[in-house]
Amino acid sequence: MLQLIGTSCWLYQILILDEADRLLDMGFQKQIISIVSRLPKLRRTGLFSATQTEAVEELAKAGLRNPVRVEVRAESKQQDDSASSRDAAPSKTPSGLFLEYLECEADQKTSQLVDFLMKNKSHKIIVYFMTCACVDYWGAVLPCLSALKGLSLVPLHGKMKQIAREKALASFTSLSSGVLLCTDVAARGLDIPGVDCIVQYDPPQDPNVFVHRVGRTARLGRQGTAIVFLLPKEESYVEFLRIRRVPLQQRKCNDNVLDVVPLMRSVAKKDRDVMEKGVRAFVSYIRAYKEHHCSYIFRWKELEVGKLAMGYGLLQLPGMPEVKHHSLSTEGFTPVEDIKVEEIKYKDKSREKQRQKNLQAKKEAPQKDPKTHRPNKNANASSSVMRKKTAKQRRAAQTIEDEDEMAQEYRLLKKLKKGTIDEDEYAKLTGTEDLL
Repeated sequence: MLQLIGTSCWLYQILILDEADRLLDMGFQKQIISIVSRLPKLRRTGLFSATQTEAVEELAKAGLRNPVRVEVRAESKQQDDSASSRDAAPSKTPSGLFLEYLECEADQKTSQLVDFLMKNKSHKIIVYFMTCACVDYWGAVLPCLSALKGLSLVPLHGKMKQIAREKALASFTSLSSGVLLCTDVAARGLDIPGVDCIVQYDPPQDPNVFVHRVGRTARLGRQGTAIVFLLPKEESYVEFLRIRRVPLQQRKCNDNVLDVVPLMRSVAKKDRDVMEKGVRAFVSYIRAYKEHHCSYIFRWKELEVGKLAMGYGLLQLPGMPEVKHHSLSTEGFTPVEDIKVEEIKYKDKSREKQRQKNLQAKKEAPQKDPKTHRPNKNANASSSVMRKKTAKQRRAAQTIEDEDEMAQEYRLLKKLKKGTIDEDEYAKLTGTEDLL
């Protein structure tokens, strides 16, 4: 009994903080302070992360006594006794990981991706995109391409319900081969067995996330491959990563690939849902690109949106302010002729029926005289404030929304356990009826 009590007391004298470089950024400062205040002052504290940032260093200085830095490195396979190799800094990535970059124009990226997936159908692959809207779009359009018929494509992003995320992750984990289409929600803290390759279709906004993404493969001494797609104007990113001890080898583009843009446009013509998701993905990508941490490499004002829109298979260029007011290059975009976007129907008959009802109601609604209609100054002011929110403020607002959603689901779960509501009502109230 005494031995058990001693072991229990010893366990409470150890504090482990995993992904320490992100805990403060994600708004857990109050929780961390609360936990630390309840622990013995004489304890052992470990801060773990694949990326050691300045924030971790400051946290170590502030919260640790006599801190010791421990780095785990894999031995190089190449035995070179030259002075240059001895002086060279070791790579941050494991020796079993082969890192490549593929440089191509924006209108060729999709064809190169599809070609790679076709040639690796027997492998387990994770493909990273910049935004949740991008995952939604590629998760909708890629399965419609005949070249990828029979390939398991599983979408996963942070705006999905928790139950849906868990189901998607479990589905991909159980596969012997397939593709996970995801955002950085799957970049950390996941140990998915048997991942052969990582494809970064969009480089991450935060360069520190690069190492976490590629770390999903080549785990525990296994072999793995990671490829990042870059535009020609982003080539200096390769040197940037080399300085950060993440060396990349160039992978040549395949010139004899299937042009999938006409196929994607054909899918968009037949289903309004795919067309709308494509536009949302395109807009979200440009706005996320504007907030890139390496803005001196990823210069959004030099984006060739014409080629980018072709790569997304858009039928027409959206009238977004970034395109109208900043003179971004629209060269390379060919709009689809002889088509009226408003006449494209949803493949889902119930959604199309509702759309037609809304259009009819809009036609029957009385038209306001533009001369007598005066815009609400307060509304314009509030919308201007919303536009001026920083990325950090938007993330904070999203965190509050997520917490409210989790609290609501917890209340419903308590009602389910008490028998106040049944499983069908719970599923309907949480929006998970399609997953049961």
